[in-house]
Amino acid sequence: MAETKDSSQEKISLELGGGGKMMRDFIAEHIVANFGNPFLEPLADSAYLPGDIAFTTDSYVVMPIFFPGGDIGSLCVNGTVNDLVVAGAEPKFLSLAFILEEGMPLDELKTILRSIRSSAEEAGVSIVTGDTKTVRRGQGDKIFINTAGIGFRVGRPDPSRIQPGDKIILTGTLGDHSLAVMVARGEFGLESDIRSDCAPLNYLLPFWNDGTLWMRDVTRGGLATVLSELAEKLSHAVLIDEGSVPLSDAVRGATEILGIDPLFLACEGRAVLVVPGKKADSILQRIRNHAYGRTAAVIGGVSPTVGRAGEVLLSTLSGGLRLLEPLTSELLPRIC
Repeated sequence: MAETKDSSQEKISLELGGGGKMMRDFIAEHIVANFGNPFLEPLADSAYLPGDIAFTTDSYVVMPIFFPGGDIGSLCVNGTVNDLVVAGAEPKFLSLAFILEEGMPLDELKTILRSIRSSAEEAGVSIVTGDTKTVRRGQGDKIFINTAGIGFRVGRPDPSRIQPGDKIILTGTLGDHSLAVMVARGEFGLESDIRSDCAPLNYLLPFWNDGTLWMRDVTRGGLATVLSELAEKLSHAVLIDEGSVPLSDAVRGATEILGIDPLFLACEGRAVLVVPGKKADSILQRIRNHAYGRTAAVIGGVSPTVGRAGEVLLSTLSGGLRLLEPLTSELLPRIC
């Protein structure tokens, strides 16, 4: 007789929040199964409501709350703003909700509030509502933040229009945010000048009117997972050139030492775009003209001849082809 799984014995794993296959399976089995509706079922970065209103929400539990290049305050604003941008919406309004642990130094909270204000001003959004709760000492980790964002449509991702010959642009180096947080924890004894790429992606909004077909921010699960989710919707394979993927020297060195694949590391200020092949060079140049896009590169495209539908293939530096699959477990918990 086949064994049956006793759901009463299953427990939540820290790996669940990694943005990979485990989280997607959990959402499909438990969230969509209970709350499925036409707004939720696409499982996009933001839901589109009547009136071309885009709505998104996210929670932030990063540890430590301060890291090179940012803090939980800048992260909560930019992360939510970027989910709207890549969904084709211009961000306008945010909610801001805190869960504060008893004993948190007030000066740290003041620093975070200043960071939120500065980041909101840069991104052109207003904090319009919120909530504050406290928990006893030991029941939190200083501060958790939830934000929700509202924006208005200027474009919309449409994978059905993607065809062979379209190009893939990555707006900057990979892995800086994940490794900045990791180094700040001091868990591996590394010293590095790596800084998080945490930044708003508003500068990408004009490209929705210039033929951009699809866009995603490269967050949990990294580039490999993001492209795997895209490839599932295509009738051709995605082919990436390993030598074209931008990495900083610091990230390259750290990932080699630690044996971590940078293609699975998260960013908080990078996006990947699919654009028509004939427009790729001009769009790339305009992205590079912005301070946040100076290291952008065309890293591959949709292949008419190599691979099968739904596959993401990496043309390696050694001359072979490697199949990229979604992240299956969390590499670095609590990076956002």
